[in-house]
Amino acid sequence: MSILRSVRLDELDQLWDLIGQASHGLTTLMINQQQLLERVEMSDFAFRRSTEKPSGEPYVFVLEDPATGKLVGTSCIFSKIGGYEPFYAYQLVTDRRHSDVLKVTRQVTALHLRKIHDGPTEIGSLFLLPEFRGQGRGRLLSLGRFAFMACHPQRFSDEVIAEIRGVVTDQGECPFWEAIGRHFFDIDFPEANSLSTISKRFIEDLMPQYPIYLDLLSPQVREVIGQVHPDSQPARKMLEAEGFTYRDMVDIFDGGPALHCPRTAVDAIRRCRPVMLRELTESVDGPNMICVRQQPGFRAVVTPVRLLDDGIALSSLAGLMLKARLGDPLWIMPLRPEPPETTEPG
Repeated sequence: MSILRSVRLDELDQLWDLIGQASHGLTTLMINQQQLLERVEMSDFAFRRSTEKPSGEPYVFVLEDPATGKLVGTSCIFSKIGGYEPFYAYQLVTDRRHSDVLKVTRQVTALHLRKIHDGPTEIGSLFLLPEFRGQGRGRLLSLGRFAFMACHPQRFSDEVIAEIRGVVTDQGECPFWEAIGRHFFDIDFPEANSLSTISKRFIEDLMPQYPIYLDLLSPQVREVIGQVHPDSQPARKMLEAEGFTYRDMVDIFDGGPALHCPRTAVDAIRRCRPVMLRELTESVDGPNMICVRQQPGFRAVVTPVRLLDDGIALSSLAGLMLKARLGDPLWIMPLRPEPPETTEPG
């Protein structure tokens, strides 16, 4: 039974070793050790703060293997993007062009650089060691963030965004970057990714300000725009099942899609509800759910839950992992959205 919780200040070295095993293209994990320290320090304060207002702070979550005490995964919420340093993305804009002389009508699509100063909440930095994938751990690492958002809705923006990693090879080669970015920056994709976590000023300085027409790009490059890395396909499907949709925004480096959803429309948030812990027993028969103890300190596990008239029953092991006692307020979240209702024909 893995434990999702907020990161501790004394886990900096463990977390640094963990993210060092992430593959190319996970932009928000391409940071140096000093940046990681700053992020962990800000996260530690963010989890303990009482102010209910999004101010751009990160909330860093870690997945712990209780058998060894090791960190095996991480994910993050950035309460608000933009601000002093804007958030950059390409927007796909399609225009209709017509020539009476040639009697030709064309749909012309171009990439337009957008700067977003007052941005939405972003979820990202999700990484789980390959040997720990499966048995609901990835779902806990991803959806556990929404449980925290359900507990503290005022800390987050009305819109939630998730940038999904685009097409990048194991060697760090990115077709989208090679077709566009390299011409203006003359650096490799991993270096550009890393630089963007330090300062985005170079984007403003060198990125072309005029539209880039897709018809000028090769068919191979056009095909990867809005597509995701194979390892990120499960994450995309999971978020789409929760109500996220791809509109017309892609990452300026790898061309990966940005998925959007109003916070109040995220299904995982809507199906999360508060309960009281009324019974601890040796074993529990019931559906697996994400179970959260919010105070003091965020902790979550995937465990069988039995619903009672006035609360829930958990196994003693789950109670131990959550550090929860009888009478404690908890939150529960079913692992998947309810299937749509079907009506019998006539």
